[in-house]
Amino acid sequence: MSLLPVDDAIAAILKRVPAPIAETVPLAEAAGRVLLEPVIATHDQPPFNSSAMDGYAIRAADIVDGHRLPVVGTSQAGAGFAGTLGPGEAIRIFTGAPVPEGADTVIMQEEATVEGSFVSFTAPARRGHSVRPLGNDFATGQHLVDAGVRLAPMQLAVAAAANAATLNVAKRPRIALLATGDELVLPGSPLGPDQIVASNSFGLRPMLAPYSETVADHGIARDNPALLRRALDDVFAAEPDILITTGGASVGDHDIVQDILLELGVTLDFWKINMRPGKPLMFGTRGKTLIFGLPGNPVSAMVTAMVFIRPALRAWLGYPEPAPWRLPLAGPTPPNTARRHFMRAQLLHTPAGPALLPISQTDSGHTSSLARADMLIVQPELDPGQPPGTIVRAIPLDAF
Repeated sequence: MSLLPVDDAIAAILKRVPAPIAETVPLAEAAGRVLLEPVIATHDQPPFNSSAMDGYAIRAADIVDGHRLPVVGTSQAGAGFAGTLGPGEAIRIFTGAPVPEGADTVIMQEEATVEGSFVSFTAPARRGHSVRPLGNDFATGQHLVDAGVRLAPMQLAVAAAANAATLNVAKRPRIALLATGDELVLPGSPLGPDQIVASNSFGLRPMLAPYSETVADHGIARDNPALLRRALDDVFAAEPDILITTGGASVGDHDIVQDILLELGVTLDFWKINMRPGKPLMFGTRGKTLIFGLPGNPVSAMVTAMVFIRPALRAWLGYPEPAPWRLPLAGPTPPNTARRHFMRAQLLHTPAGPALLPISQTDSGHTSSLARADMLIVQPELDPGQPPGTIVRAIPLDAF
């Protein structure tokens, strides 16, 4: 089987991703969710002319030489002045309170001189000053948050101000993880001969969690056909939307994941991608379940998840794929092979601006170099290598 180009593999995966499905959630539970229907204002904000200061509401025309205005009432948030301000009068007013009918200006209290029930001012009046007009923040019918936005604190705050008790967001998939390999033991276990610590699920789970309803870790399945089949049967019985296996995706005698998946009714769309790290990637379906078979080498597993699974999850949620970063190199890149290289790099903040320092380590099991990286430089196939200062495409590791 020939190696599938990276872009063709991504396109094939996206064809299998279902259209986003909306669900209604309380506003307090919407943080981090992707909005499917826009937030539209159903009232004006503020719903009245309001004061931006603690001070006095007056008519600007009344502030003349020798003025001395009687304070005839108070307007405070939640309890505005009920009457109309007459000529030559003042109203004590507080921030957020309704500006009374007849007033056109607020002068802050630091510029006021109070003598008994009268007030005068040390600053000139400016018509409309410190008055937030009705609808100044937003007006009825205005789009406040567009569909496709991931809801962060500021978007939730404006939704609350718009009186939205619930929001329509994208339903998130349920993801299942299954590691495979006789050599694997869980972190904290004593290492026996020929054993290594399983790390893939501990990196994948937090990477995928922001996109998912649940991420169920089904542990480690051994390289035994009967045991692996039983483990996969248990996973499929839970009907996950997405199954991600790690390990057993290569061509060795003990790499049996693909064979067992096919026996269990999985339709394989492709296997082997023209990239490094991570060539032995499987993708297929079983009913409504999307299945990704990631390589067992931890760097390959994490990189293929970022390159292929993360775009699939964004599409699942209706979240637009962000444009890749384009930054200058802080060091040279070596010549590339015929496979697209996702090269580890550090993001440096230089006097000239941000730049990418390539990490020379390319081993697909070298987790410590990936832990030092901030970005993946996308090096094209057969690239001759580039000198410092060249603008290159890159993918941030820590991104939604």
